[in-house]
Amino acid sequence: MNAANESSSSVANYGSSAIAALQTEAALPSQFLTFMLGDEQYAVGILHIKEIIEYGSLATVPMMPECVRGVINLRGAVVPVMDLSARFGRPPSVIGKRSCIVIVEAGGEEKQVLGMLVDAVNAVVEIAAADIEPPPSFGTRIRPDFIAGMGKHSGRFVILLDIERVLSGEEIVDMARSTAAALA
Repeated sequence: MNAANESSSSVANYGSSAIAALQTEAALPSQFLTFMLGDEQYAVGILHIKEIIEYGSLATVPMMPECVRGVINLRGAVVPVMDLSARFGRPPSVIGKRSCIVIVEAGGEEKQVLGMLVDAVNAVVEIAAADIEPPPSFGTRIRPDFIAGMGKHSGRFVILLDIERVLSGEEIVDMARSTAAALA
């Protein structure tokens, strides 16, 4: 078996299993889409990315939590769009000329397509498993359980997101219920 086949057969799913993969030294995906939220750089495993679209008008949905910016029509499918800045407990994103929506697929067996509003998309980068550190337990400006690891790229750390936790449908539904109850 050549090295390429060997590494592809041992690739762990990026997301909730990322920490376990780091601990067992299994290979993580090496390609990540990097993007900006404010002045911080984040990344998501490329296997979760479906497409990147220009920010356009969103249809708002009443009684949704602040982090759900609205929905878009993506080739006939209704796709909710989450403002990652608001999801991380910060003020909602200010729409600029580089703002875009990253369409991702998450949710394990029941795949769910969601949009993530980001300030700017940077590039797809390679980060070797040896350059990925476990997430810090404190000192970050987002919840520690949202972080799958810290990748080193071009002399800087990139926060690798655990997309399954960040876009957790169950947690968003709970937030929507809380918002609706507060407005009632």
